[in-house]
Amino acid sequence: MADILFNKAGVPLLAYGKSYQATTTGTPKDKLKKISQPKNPFESYLYVGGIKLSCWAVANNFPTQADTLIGSVGVLNTGLKFTRNFTLGQGIFACKVVDFDESGNEVLQKVADKSLIQFANSRLVRKYMAKALRDFLKFGCAFVQIMMNAEGDKIVGINTINAKYCRLSFADPKTGVIQQCVVSGKWPDIPTLDQCQVYDVLDEYDPYADLQRRRWGNSTAGKAFIYVLRDSWGNGEYYSSPIWWAAYLAGWVEIAQKVPAYLKKAYENQITWKWHIQIPYSFWDRQFPKSDYASIELRKQDIEKYMDSIEDNLCGTAGADKPIFTFFEINPQNGKAEEQWIIAPLDNKLANEQNLVTSAAANSEIMFSIMVNPNVLGAGMPGGTYAGNQGGSNIREAYLVNIANCWLDRQDLLDPLELFIRYNGAEDDIEWRFRNTILTTLDTGAGTTKTLS
Repeated sequence: MADILFNKAGVPLLAYGKSYQATTTGTPKDKLKKISQPKNPFESYLYVGGIKLSCWAVANNFPTQADTLIGSVGVLNTGLKFTRNFTLGQGIFACKVVDFDESGNEVLQKVADKSLIQFANSRLVRKYMAKALRDFLKFGCAFVQIMMNAEGDKIVGINTINAKYCRLSFADPKTGVIQQCVVSGKWPDIPTLDQCQVYDVLDEYDPYADLQRRRWGNSTAGKAFIYVLRDSWGNGEYYSSPIWWAAYLAGWVEIAQKVPAYLKKAYENQITWKWHIQIPYSFWDRQFPKSDYASIELRKQDIEKYMDSIEDNLCGTAGADKPIFTFFEINPQNGKAEEQWIIAPLDNKLANEQNLVTSAAANSEIMFSIMVNPNVLGAGMPGGTYAGNQGGSNIREAYLVNIANCWLDRQDLLDPLELFIRYNGAEDDIEWRFRNTILTTLDTGAGTTKTLS
């Protein structure tokens, strides 16, 4: 039913159909304060039980904010998980490098020690690597817990403590060594010492030698230590910035957030009026003369019924392609039409094409920042600056580049495992390598092939 606004004389001033209309008045009393862009984490500090700690960002809440931010941007969340998965490959194995072939490739010899095989395939190692690489990619740091036996001569456990709960002490002013890590679920609030667990941090320069010195000093029995993994690309002394941080500082992460939020709000609040019908006032006096009605209310009722019939004629599937006839006069003096109806379609201003292009560009920029070719995830754009070939060959090559590029991150991830087996008596020449599944073309006779790296 059409809603009509009448004046006191019963003349319709505005009519609108099955839609929504709203007006706003006034302006805010106070201007919105400009929110400053978060800065890259730097060294501020706090004290917990006499331990001077380096804050992780100014408000000491970088991991929590970063985790929330990553979870709200689909392409960033998926891209980081994709990076973690291809970096882990299909697991690790112990081997010895016995030679190099003519192409410079390693010639590997498998290790027959069943304890190492079981260790490499254990849930302990798999969970450690998955969680450590998660924190390494999300926050730039991972905190690996090395657990000793009661005698202190063997490592019996390796675990990744959630980086959101870890803070590092200020380095010793004489040696420059970070000595402690405080773990608490209270951050960013300042906990009391009884609400924390305090661990000694192994020396980053040579964790194995540090652990041996502690053993000779009878300070390893039944204890646990923290082995800190940092993204070496960051220059932070305490916490490294994650690789995707550059895309955030450039604004691409926020754009990727805001475009879908804007489109959702636009779709919820857009006005879907289709036609603008302009009717001269004189029409109502001819069609519904005041003299024919006993009251203004009766005249209003007839006008509303008439407007409903016009709306039904123009709207809905039954009214599709149906004509409407109107009549008007020509002024003999100037030859212009008078008292005519004007029915014009309303232009839809909600043009989303540019927003979608901007969103796709933001997605590509985020993927570039974490060194993932957007085509690998089917994110290549069909045209424009970010256009790319999404064919199988391009995807395979991009994936191979990812595998080759993750070598350094893999070595960082394997370092605590090397410490684990060396401290427990394994031979010095035993090394860890990753298994990879590589996509191939159909002409090779197989869809995938196994490689070692």
